[in-house]
Amino acid sequence: MKYGLNLSFAVKRWLEPEILAAMCKDDFNVDVVQFTWDLIDPWWPEKYRDPMVLKYKEAFEKNNVKIESSFGGLASYSFAHFLAPDENQRLAALEFFKRAVDMTRLMGVDVIGSPIGGMSNFESNDPKLRQLRYDEALKLLLDLAEYAHAKGIKKFLIEPTPLLTEFPHSPKVSNKLVDDLNETSPIPFELIVDWGHAIMEPILKEEADMEKWLIDCKGNVGGVHLQQTDGIYDRHWDFTKEGIITRELVEEVANNSNTSDLVQFLEFVYAFEETDEVVYEGVKKSLAYLRGE
Repeated sequence: MKYGLNLSFAVKRWLEPEILAAMCKDDFNVDVVQFTWDLIDPWWPEKYRDPMVLKYKEAFEKNNVKIESSFGGLASYSFAHFLAPDENQRLAALEFFKRAVDMTRLMGVDVIGSPIGGMSNFESNDPKLRQLRYDEALKLLLDLAEYAHAKGIKKFLIEPTPLLTEFPHSPKVSNKLVDDLNETSPIPFELIVDWGHAIMEPILKEEADMEKWLIDCKGNVGGVHLQQTDGIYDRHWDFTKEGIITRELVEEVANNSNTSDLVQFLEFVYAFEETDEVVYEGVKKSLAYLRGE
């Protein structure tokens, strides 16, 4: 099993690239990470944003830690993006993601990803509007793919989310979305499946099964987010918390679905009020537990 870190744990805490890169390599013994847009907002003006991007690039290269991909964070996830009811917001989302592409390439990274957005309550409960929103999201994502391809992006990872107001939310819808996009996209769209999303029983019922997700979506899965959770909400706990995911289950599911080659990126989201010491120890102990140390 290969474990990496989404840098979500560092938000509002370890903001110097040199310190963070050394921590990942020396303290956590991690050599692959996923950059989060919660550390640098793609919207920031280039004259301020780009020097910061280059500092992360240089620091992680210096410490021999690969930034495998850049990914939308908690701040970005708050917005409706490509599924918004207002066309202005959907077009703003396209501009936002293009800027994220630019930031990603400047960092020397060629894989980008994110959830794609969320519908309003009104539109999500109208079958015709749901279909319209899906169709328009396809067009915008394909426009984005053309731009990303021209800039050197090799792959776009879409994260299914456990909400009926969002696309995609189930294995069937996830496969359809990726297949529809890949009919004409110049770059491949793939899924990054989050354990906490895939086993949320209140939404998914009998489909709340990570092994089912990985088998049903085989061929479309390009990554995994790993967290501790309770199957009721999307917790993003570390593994010092009591939940329903165990090291044995992670390994069993990976073996049974033939996905042991995929990096499992630990994506922990802590309360802002939590102490840095607790967060640091939580990440370190979680990695030790998963590695069987």
